Amino acid sequence: EEKIPADKGEEKIPADKGEEKIPADEEETSTKDTSLGSEEEELKIVVATSSEEDKYKSDLSVDNLKPFDKVQEIFPNSLSNADLATFITSTLSAKGYDDGKTLVATSLCCDEVNRPLEEELSNLYDTNFNMGGLAGFPFGGATSFGAMAAHIPDGGSCLVVYGPHVGVDSTGAVGTVERRGRANGGSCCGSAVAASGYVGSVFKGDAEKAALPEDALDAQQYFVGSMLMPYAERLDAAEEKMKELPYALYDAQTELMGRIVEKSGGAVADGTTAVLGGIQINTPPGYSDYFLPLSFKLHDNEGKEVEDIMWA
Repeated sequence: EEKIPADKGEEKIPADKGEEKIPADEEETSTKDTSLGSEEEELKIVVATSSEEDKYKSDLSVDNLKPFDKVQEIFPNSLSNADLATFITSTLSAKGYDDGKTLVATSLCCDEVNRPLEEELSNLYDTNFNMGGLAGFPFGGATSFGAMAAHIPDGGSCLVVYGPHVGVDSTGAVGTVERRGRANGGSCCGSAVAASGYVGSVFKGDAEKAALPEDALDAQQYFVGSMLMPYAERLDAAEEKMKELPYALYDAQTELMGRIVEKSGGAVADGTTAVLGGIQINTPPGYSDYFLPLSFKLHDNEGKEVEDIMWA
């Protein structure tokens, strides 16, 4: 090899090595390029190896959700969230609803397992107005319905979707469901199960009726129990109490929702109000949730029922 003077700032590479000579003024650039490539490789490795949360989210994406056959055995005629969306749009389109001028309002429980249905509905109608509280009761009341009606696009109509929810776990047990990151699942709906326990105790004489709360601290749970109380005997007689519970809650919510629409339906300017009620069914992670439609009715802008569109 030939010795290179220090002031040249570069090393001569023997020709027999078959390598290209790198000028000194390009060394810095070459080093940066190599470093960038390493950083990119490291980033890819990080993404690939720290993806537990990403995998969970991917597993819950609409395209990856699997059907959960146990739901149909327990709640016949239930629709997956995706099939429910198709049912809604086809039914309402036939009644003149314009997707771009429709506002959807939901009255579903606060439980985070219920958000996928709201997201499915938002994909249809841009976003949703939330009227619901514990167990799915429309605790927003007449005021929230009036506010929602004031947000309907000009010349449009609204869709209201309401109902209680119930879990079905991987063994087929009703009233519980597996939850992300927990070794054991839990009650689903917890508020409903607690209310049914309270109602059962009062019905059997083991507890006194709770007093009307003066504080908002836990007022919603009081009213869940209070509105479920008329169904105490029915629940006590049920062979499968956890299966009967969402039906009783649905009946209680239907009565309240009917009063809300009757009182505030006039706030809908020129359109109509479609009200879909049923039972939301939560399943283990990785499976589609379901909804059992029990009523689907059309109301005019005075809140009066004008047509049953359940099987229209």
